[in-house]
Amino acid sequence: MLDPDTLELVRNTTAAAHDKKAFDVTALDVSGLTSFTDAFVLCSTSSDRHLDAVAEEIRRRLKARRKPLHVEGGGGGQWVLIDFGDVIVHVFTEERRAYYNLEGLWGDAPLIEGLPGKTGAEEEPIDTTG
Repeated sequence: MLDPDTLELVRNTTAAAHDKKAFDVTALDVSGLTSFTDAFVLCSTSSDRHLDAVAEEIRRRLKARRKPLHVEGGGGGQWVLIDFGDVIVHVFTEERRAYYNLEGLWGDAPLIEGLPGKTGAEEEPIDTTG
């Protein structure tokens, strides 16, 4: 069970990701499986530029409440990790998310329900090619 502050951080993170048109936004409660964090937020993007925009929006939106402990990736890296301590955010391109399959790796973690926007298979990626 996540504490209210952690759950609020997950909600704000998923809302920021949705606002920048990230898709397949998912949150996992890993608090019962690991000691280094309580939740993962995962989302997909359609390109490297989209990835950087989503990651920047998450950092911008949360900076008044919480500064990240560490940020890794970006600038064409196809994966940005933003570590807020109790919540770790993974912003991927579609290809990287499929390759690393964190949902499969952490398959025992329950989904965090009731978050802003659509989640999971309900969403379709945005076609930016034409």
